[in-house]
Parts: sequence; structure tokens; C-alpha cells
Amino acid sequence: ATENEVVCRHLIQDLVDRGLQYQQGLLAIIDGSKGLFNAVTRSLKGYVCVQRCQWHKRRNVTSYLAKGQQARIKRKMQKAYEKPTYNEAKADLLSLKPELTLMNQSAVKSLEEGLEETLTIHRLGMMPDLRKSFRTTNCIESVNSMAKELTRNVKRWRNSKQRHRRWLAAALIDIEPRLNRVSGHKHLPMLRVALKNELKLTNETQIKVA
Repeated sequence: ATENEVVCRHLIQDLVDRGLQYQQGLLAIIDGSKGLFNAVTRSLKGYVCVQRCQWHKRRNVTSYLAKGQQARIKRKMQKAYEKPTYNEAKADLLSLKPELTLMNQSAVKSLEEGLEETLTIHRLGMMPDLRKSFRTTNCIESVNSMAKELTRNVKRWRNSKQRHRRWLAAALIDIEPRLNRVSGHKHLPMLRVALKNELKLTNETQIKVA
């Protein structure tokens, strides 16, 4: 986790150096990687809300269960995450603890770990407007998959960092026309306001950082 954090922090710093605008607040959608979580929250401290992937959370929790128990718990977690409000979703998820305790204590710990971050979209009041695109890491994983497919025949990545970036940039340019708009994109201005309120950002704070 420590090594991953160092790599991720270097990546974030590189993005900032190349013009990443974060002063008005960002929503970072990530999987359960502790290194990535630490890198994002420490590098952009005070300017980022983290939404952890709900799909990864379901998979992590049910990985501790017998196969015959997994489908039922997945359905219950999915139903909980589909609740429109933060309080409803959290209550339904926590109500699974007694049942999970009888199955596997590690599943309970997995449910509790990072639970709040899986409900960030709920807490920001953006359910159901942006849930389809922002509750999981599917968007970026789809892009990664297409980029991997386009660059699979490149054999000399290690010889030139610049060449590496150019190949990836070429792949992303090719992919761009095939990307869909964010589901609920008309609500993105509302997300910006919600992030500023959640992070307690003011115009004075933004100017000071800029």
C-alpha cells in the first residue's frame, strides 16, 4: 500500500503540474486500494471527496462468504445502495451486520471498512441523478480496457517516457468519439455546489490556493 501511495502521489502531482484544477473541489471515484485512497486524500487534502466503488465493496464483502450465501447478500447490498437518501442506505447496509456476523466476522469488518466513502454520492444529495456513472469505477475501467486493447502490440514502453505518453495519448484520442456522456450530466453544476458545501470551500479559500 505504501509503494502504491508513492506512485499515485507522483501521478497526482504530475496532473497538478500540468494544470489540474482542483480548487473548487473534486469527486474522486476509486476502488478499495488503501494506497490510492491515501494518495488522493493527502495530496488534495481539503479539496476532494472520495466515492468508493460500490461494486468493489459488494465483491469484497461477499468474498468472505460461502458461494451459496453470496448472491443473497449481494442483492441486499445492491438494494441498500439504491435507496435515495444517505440515512436510508446506511441503515439498510448496517442492518446486514447481524446476518453477516453469523456467517463470517471478516465479512462484517469488510462491510464496515470504508463504508462512509461508498455513500458519498448519497451524502452529497446526488442520488439518483448521478448514481449510474459515479457510484462505481466502471467509467474509467472501460477506458482502461479500450486503451489496453489499442496499445497491446507496443513492445518498447521502457525505452522512452515521452514515447509512452504519446502512445497512450494517441489511444485516448482514438477512444474519445466512442465515449458516452455522463449519465445525468445536466446535474453536474449541482454536484459542483454540493462539493463546495461539503468541503466548506469559499471564494477566499479558492483564491488563496490558486
